[in-house]
Amino acid sequence: MTELKTPPPVRRIVVKESTPVAPPKRGGRAAAAKSTASELLSAPRKRREKKGKVNDRMQTIDFSVAYAGKPAVKEVNLKVSQGEVLALIGPSGCGKTTLLRSLNRLVDQTPTATTTGMITLDDQDTHELDVTDLRRKVGMVFQQPNPFPMSIFDNVAYGIRERGSRRPGKSALEPKVIEALERCGLYDEVKDNLSHPALRLSGGQQQRLCIGRSLAVNPEVLLLDEPCSALDPRSTTIIEELIMRLRDEIAIVIVTHNLQQAYRVADRVGFMYLGDLVEYGPADQVFSSPRNKRTRDYVSGGFG
Repeated sequence: MTELKTPPPVRRIVVKESTPVAPPKRGGRAAAAKSTASELLSAPRKRREKKGKVNDRMQTIDFSVAYAGKPAVKEVNLKVSQGEVLALIGPSGCGKTTLLRSLNRLVDQTPTATTTGMITLDDQDTHELDVTDLRRKVGMVFQQPNPFPMSIFDNVAYGIRERGSRRPGKSALEPKVIEALERCGLYDEVKDNLSHPALRLSGGQQQRLCIGRSLAVNPEVLLLDEPCSALDPRSTTIIEELIMRLRDEIAIVIVTHNLQQAYRVADRVGFMYLGDLVEYGPADQVFSSPRNKRTRDYVSGGFG
């Protein structure tokens, strides 16, 4: 005789009544924009009082760039000053990276590029300078860290060696390499591993190494093309603190899509749109009371 099994108990799920969702109010988009602007202006500030006098190092005078006849930058006038951080902001394709690359004539490497107007470094037309000498004075750090496939020491020493008519030995280079690594905030982390391959470093360390490599030749201006876009938040914080420490020593220009970052680190901001420099002024003014409607829409999240 087959034994009858007791069926499992029935589980009853009590469903609570749904809570009705109120329809969005009119003007919700404007409210969202206000909220975005409010969040931006409540971001922690990293700018500090300037220690010394602000000195103008570079200037663009009615400067324009076109690719195959198509305008990319249109008659831009701005100054790059030591003692300040200048941030260039704007949506993708607005011309900010082209402008940045023009400051040390990297844009000249594009065969279809033509330029008009003038860029000066210490009141001298940059086209009158030897391009190698210009790029030593106006260093560039790119979006993706690009250390050379050599040791940490040799990465920093590379530019110093290339500058001299004679190739100095390691003992002569060591003080300059250490100084550059200290300036970029990396020395304490790598001082026992200077002979190790640079490619073993983390992404944030590699980017600081690239900054140190630029600093080793004592530039007057440092150009940063979205230097934190590939980094984690901790590495980004370290780079931003480094920018703040360096701004009194050299003039700094940073291109960034991160408005919070621009607000945290920049003293002056240039907003570019479709090749035009729409607004240029102190960071507080550009973010809190922009004069141009397009700037106001952009910083409040209306487009991007």
